[in-house]
Amino acid sequence: MSHTQPYDAIVIGAGPNGLAAAVTLARAGQSVLVIEAASTVGGGTRTAELTLPGFRHDVCSAVHPLAVSSRFFRALPLDRYGLRWIEPPLPLAHPLDDGTAVVLERSLEATAAGLGRDASAYRRLMGSLVKRWAAVTEDLLGPPPLPPHHPLALTMFGVEALLPASLLARLWFRGERARALFAGMAAHSILPLERPVSAAYGLILGMAGHAVGWPIAQGGSQAIADALAAYLRDLRGEIITGQPVTSLAELPPAQALLFDVSPINLARIAGDRLPATYRRKLARYRHGPAAFKLDWALDGPIPWRADACRRAGTVHLGGTLAEIARSERAAWQGAHPAQPYLILTQPSLFDPTRAPAGKHTAWAYCHVPNLHAPGTSAAPGTSEEAMIERIEAQVERFAPGFKARILARHVLAPADFEAYNPNYVGGDITGGAQDLLQFFARPVLSRNPYVTPAEGIYLCSASTPPGGGVHGMCGYNAARAALKAKTC
Repeated sequence: MSHTQPYDAIVIGAGPNGLAAAVTLARAGQSVLVIEAASTVGGGTRTAELTLPGFRHDVCSAVHPLAVSSRFFRALPLDRYGLRWIEPPLPLAHPLDDGTAVVLERSLEATAAGLGRDASAYRRLMGSLVKRWAAVTEDLLGPPPLPPHHPLALTMFGVEALLPASLLARLWFRGERARALFAGMAAHSILPLERPVSAAYGLILGMAGHAVGWPIAQGGSQAIADALAAYLRDLRGEIITGQPVTSLAELPPAQALLFDVSPINLARIAGDRLPATYRRKLARYRHGPAAFKLDWALDGPIPWRADACRRAGTVHLGGTLAEIARSERAAWQGAHPAQPYLILTQPSLFDPTRAPAGKHTAWAYCHVPNLHAPGTSAAPGTSEEAMIERIEAQVERFAPGFKARILARHVLAPADFEAYNPNYVGGDITGGAQDLLQFFARPVLSRNPYVTPAEGIYLCSASTPPGGGVHGMCGYNAARAALKAKTC
């Protein structure tokens, strides 16, 4: 790399967390250089024509309740740089085999009304939490607080959040509709629903649906990264793309280095600058199951049997609590689910920039064993063809005639995810398993997990708290740690 100018900070990786770290430092008056291996910025917030010309697909993330909740994003003037949020009429629909759908609406009362005998239980569970959404998210998305800023709100959340999702659903709800709705949200955890802390994800997403919605970015998630990059350049930050970093020797002089990479890649790049004991800890960091994703160019909207699904930005396909739990358990046991639980988005229903007139886009993904899990390659149902058929059959189950509307498809199997972004180790798109241990020890147990033992080297990726999701807070928190240490 030919640049020899000294910088206050260099950020390696231009995903949302890397850009967030760079913006935070630049806003504090620091000179910042961002180096990205890919040809464009964005990481998990890229948008591309994956299928046919004119069909714009979000390569990874598509729906962003945590972005609009994030203290970092809320503080930025990103609307000046073209970022516009679109809120579908319904955040979420969850169709069932009887032809109806249970829905998450912005209104807590309207959501409860669709749950029959579980209406009052849903109000009791979610009502007080939704009122405390801002306080809960300040602690959950911030650096590990000791003590928390809002202990009462966090305690009220934590009592239920630490439970297994399947247990919470059965304790609170008697009917299948409410249980299925909660199970679908909790399965975003990519954990078996019998595991502790899996309930936290169902609570967070439900609370977010009522408090801020589940919005999409107009034009695609790339708009988020482009707005961050444009704002950074206005702050006199520099960005270099198409430049992989394989060792610290390739970098210009800088007081601080912030890595938006996985723990294993941090150890590989930093090498002997990190103590051997710390490198061993990074090597023990665990990655969870992978994603298997399909993008479709469609000749028309998905022909859902349940009308509510036509008004929802996100649709969960998995049927009952028992079915969803079986699918998520399988991925952790090294099996490819026969009837996979799917997270599906259909942005072109609400954003006409995503597809040619009269046409549509959609994507769906399920959870499968990590590419590097023992025995994965020999497990039944591991072929792309098998998973494509299972995913599309699950959509067809709730939308007869769906397959006839497919004009083209694009496949991202676990190996494709890892090739697309080395941070997605084995196809794990959340930066590491977010179970009870790694909910707190991320990537290691530390009061300040962004700081490494090597002076001036920081980790700012989703492998630090608060973990996966487009919120920028891993980068923001790491940059604040660097500023506090006065290493930049």
